[in-house]
Amino acid sequence: MEKPVDLSKPPQPVSDGAFTSPDDPADTLLRMKSFPHALRLLAGSFIKVHEASPRAAALFATRQRWLLCHAALALHFPAAHSGEPGLTRRAFGNLALRHGIASRNTAHAFFDEALKYEVVRPADDADGRAERVVPTPATLSLLIHWYVMHFRAIDLIHGGNRTERFLADPESMVALVQPVMAEALLSSPDVRLPGPRYRIFAWADAGGLLMDRLIIGIDPDARPARDRFVTDVSAISHLAQSFGLSRAHASRILAAAESIGGIGWTGRRGRSPIWISRVLYQEYARVHARKLVILDAAFAGAATSPASIGENPAGAGDI
Repeated sequence: MEKPVDLSKPPQPVSDGAFTSPDDPADTLLRMKSFPHALRLLAGSFIKVHEASPRAAALFATRQRWLLCHAALALHFPAAHSGEPGLTRRAFGNLALRHGIASRNTAHAFFDEALKYEVVRPADDADGRAERVVPTPATLSLLIHWYVMHFRAIDLIHGGNRTERFLADPESMVALVQPVMAEALLSSPDVRLPGPRYRIFAWADAGGLLMDRLIIGIDPDARPARDRFVTDVSAISHLAQSFGLSRAHASRILAAAESIGGIGWTGRRGRSPIWISRVLYQEYARVHARKLVILDAAFAGAATSPASIGENPAGAGDI
């Protein structure tokens, strides 16, 4: 799997929404007592999505693919609002290059796979543009569920009724929030390029799920001992089987993380609980903290400025 080819786009200023602090709002979030519980809620939700829709979840199982999906969806909603729905294979390749996510060939292969597995479908070709595709209803439903998971996490931390407000009209809210949120995600170094330990998981096929499972195996109220968090996971084979992975694939990911001090075993390898380092935990946590800050800001902006759907933050003119 190719890594992003460019990270030259500068970060864009992101309003901190409900996270009002003179400090970086992600740092403020990380210090909050409720954050580990929200992080565990998210990790468990990601695993449940995989269990419910393994084929769709597998298509987004690396950080690169996840970024490609958000970039494409950011184009879809403004285009649909303007009456020009549909994304072409060529435009998708250009989109990946513009944001420095992947090569054109990688983007085209992903586009073809998404069409094959009905993540997208051909758009209405009444005007002769059958090569254009749009998300399927199942994909849009999965996207709505993704937002619900994250709003629940934010509400757990800060209180409030974001989830309830979102669910009052989820289709309209997704269309408003997605373009703004995706642009901020694509401009965030924290999201695009996690720390080196978590990057091992994030860039590997289904590696993020392995990390999610380790996270939910940690007591959210536990303090790290010797800068380590002990999980309830010990056997690599069981960990791999949980996500339909080969033991060899899971072993390679864990071995790479172990080689730079990200994980280890409390006793005999494979027969004692795995620990993850405090640094790895913080790298994982920072990605999600930044994402929650971005999402909350996008939601707050959409609630006060519904006209934002007509804007074109991710280059919808290239569809």
